[in-house]
Amino acid sequence: MHTNTSINSSEYKKYLAFIRSITDVPDGEAEKMAGVFRHEQLNKGQFFVRAGERPHTIGFIVSGILRLYYLNDNGGEFTKAFCVENEMVAAYSALLLGEPSRLFIEALEDSSLLVAPYESYKRISSGHVCWRIINQQLTETLIIKKEKRECELLVDDATERYVKFVQDYPGLEKKIKQYYIASYLGITPVSLSRIRSKLKKS
Repeated sequence: MHTNTSINSSEYKKYLAFIRSITDVPDGEAEKMAGVFRHEQLNKGQFFVRAGERPHTIGFIVSGILRLYYLNDNGGEFTKAFCVENEMVAAYSALLLGEPSRLFIEALEDSSLLVAPYESYKRISSGHVCWRIINQQLTETLIIKKEKRECELLVDDATERYVKFVQDYPGLEKKIKQYYIASYLGITPVSLSRIRSKLKKS
């Protein structure tokens, strides 16, 4: 379900609080950006992006949980990341390169998003300096997250990866299937159960 947003909607106020925590955003700029966002409700199991589709939008998560994952030829799922409340979400590589996405982005629970066409978002972002500061901060956060994730997969053992997952996504393990967490950690659900049991005893 899509509905247009306004600067006074509760969803947009949440986005505004998020971007104003990064830098000052004049009311005029906030109003311009409100014009390109629409409110979108994703039910549990619905997709924001499917692999094979060419994405055209960028989203802000007002509430809910989204999972970014890849599927191999054998149907195996590999979870890249989870996106939660107050985070931006997109299939960034595909969006920037104008290519079909290799990622699926799925709602793990009923989720509320603000969604904007990327070209419209980019057009407004190229105007005032506040958007350049915001986009630089978002890009830096993504780079740090990506590097941290790569390091964990290459260097840490499964237990260390699990402990870091709990720190990075507080409270998430109680809300989502163990299978998704195991897929994120690169282990089987059985191995995850063993790790959790071991940590409870220690």
